Amino acid sequence: MARNEYFIGVDVGSASVRAGVFDAAGNRVGFATRPISQHRPRADFVEQSSSEIWERACGAVKEAVARAGIGAEQVRALGYDATCSLVAVDERGRGVSVSETAEPEHDIIMWMDHRAGEEQAEINATNDDALRYVGGQVSVEMELPKILWLKRRLPERYLRTWRFFDLADYLVWRATGRDVAGGCALTCKWNYLAHEGRFSEMLLSAVGLTDVLTKIPQTVLKLGEKAGHITAETAERCGLTTDVVVASGIIDAHAGGLALVGGHPDGRLAVISGTSNCHMIVSRQPIPVPGVWGPYWEAMLPDWWLNEGGQSAAGALVEWTIRQGDAWPALQAEAARRECSVYAVLNEWTADLERREPFPTRRLHVLGDHHGNRSPRANPRALGAIYGLTLEEGADALARLYLATLQAVAYGTRHVIDAMREAGHRISHLSLCGGATKNPLWVREYANVTGCDIQLAADEDVVTLGAAVLGAAACGQFASLPEAAAAMAHSGGTVAADPSCRAFHDAKYRVYLQMYDDLQRAEREMRCVY
Repeated sequence: MARNEYFIGVDVGSASVRAGVFDAAGNRVGFATRPISQHRPRADFVEQSSSEIWERACGAVKEAVARAGIGAEQVRALGYDATCSLVAVDERGRGVSVSETAEPEHDIIMWMDHRAGEEQAEINATNDDALRYVGGQVSVEMELPKILWLKRRLPERYLRTWRFFDLADYLVWRATGRDVAGGCALTCKWNYLAHEGRFSEMLLSAVGLTDVLTKIPQTVLKLGEKAGHITAETAERCGLTTDVVVASGIIDAHAGGLALVGGHPDGRLAVISGTSNCHMIVSRQPIPVPGVWGPYWEAMLPDWWLNEGGQSAAGALVEWTIRQGDAWPALQAEAARRECSVYAVLNEWTADLERREPFPTRRLHVLGDHHGNRSPRANPRALGAIYGLTLEEGADALARLYLATLQAVAYGTRHVIDAMREAGHRISHLSLCGGATKNPLWVREYANVTGCDIQLAADEDVVTLGAAVLGAAACGQFASLPEAAAAMAHSGGTVAADPSCRAFHDAKYRVYLQMYDDLQRAEREMRCVY
């Protein structure tokens, strides 16, 4: 290259927008982040604002470029990833409220929103053949149940909606003005049959959603394909030029998976940790896994099928749990005094507890289905539980419950891995990215619980890098998406599993599985009464 050229990745997570500037070798030279709001009007309802997210995304890009100290003309391409949340837009490009109380800015139903349980059940009752490509049944977190809920409960606003976008596709549309959809989101969250290039009209007809096809972009782009150039308005807001190429959109977890395993995919499971967890593995042939989403054609890598496991609450579960302890105020105060995170203090409390008790959680067990079980139970109504409570209080009590919760999330990941292996996947490597990688105690537990060595990435914000990889492929910097991933994404350190813990975790894992059965039995008993 005659001059250094750069690629931007924009990652919209559940609570923040991150923008990273990378060179062609994957070195990050600039980074910025902005918070975004969540609105929870009542249980199971979670909404966001597309205008707020767009504003924060543009601001993050502008700041990241400034921090990189590069000229706007040096930026060649931009990629967007986002949570698989549903955006409703009218013919004038304005958001359509999805709120029961018609809050005008609430035009996004978040992925974690579980309002559409009845609609999910109705779609699954069709037993349509398309469901074979989503683990056997749609999830309440996917888009068709949410759209059906809107059509049934808010029909006027459904009719007013010109476009339903997955959030990443909405950002591509705002940036370029191009009315396109990315194959990643359509395939994974909309029941689009990418291997056949169609939706199941029988499925849509069975639930009265055939008209939704007029509300979805007609042009479907593959991963790494060029969507267009940014508009003059976008260029001004982001501090860029209109020469910047924008790639097709991708789901945030899939961007992380692309960066983790895209260059060397065979036998590698990518675990993307955050508010929730996603477990991504590709194969040359379709492998149905009961309760695990997919197989999806070319949803993360060209010419590969994808299976996607998940846990609806991971980081969110840990954060919620520690706030329940009586020692939470003391923990906050200590972290503030030392100017560090609460998790740094908690890890010290846990280490002290472990010095006095080799296995502090041997009598305390957590089932982490507090927000349902995405995989492999595929039960959004599943419940969490704690076995082994005592009257213990203070730092030890919180550290013990914290450690048991970290382990519970890791047992959920082990359950997904077992389901994938039983279905025929060969898993030889485990690659981890996301929030958990910033917590060495949690990484240790992932390794020990699964019995797998954990491969970390060199860059600490892998999802943002994955979005930038898409941009680099879309503008022609690399001949293919796998080549871009191999050149820009690099491995970091490895955390080895401790074999001396195996018997302990095997026993606790059996308890973990039994807890679900116990709760299901309790549910059946109570249904007989009420």
